[in-house]
Amino acid sequence: MTLMTSDSAATATERTGARTSEAADLISGARDRIDALDDRIIGLVQERMAVSAVIQEARITSGGRRVNLSREMEILSHYRGALGKPGTALAMTLLELCRGRV
Repeated sequence: MTLMTSDSAATATERTGARTSEAADLISGARDRIDALDDRIIGLVQERMAVSAVIQEARITSGGRRVNLSREMEILSHYRGALGKPGTALAMTLLELCRGRV
């Protein structure tokens, strides 16, 4: 384990909270990966919103309602099953983004 100089340690601690250069490098690399994943997630959410808009338009055009509550319950259950209780909140946020508040 390599200790940093006081100047570089202060900078790394501010940026990463790490106390060694190895830990700071690891954290910086992991954060870069998280940033790339976040960009992909945002892109997927935007794609989901576009697909949802197509579904809603088809449903409304055919005389149906904008929202299909039984389908939304399936989605909530799927996220809850995969991610636990926080998955429900995530699914609710996705549903709100894709259809707005009802």
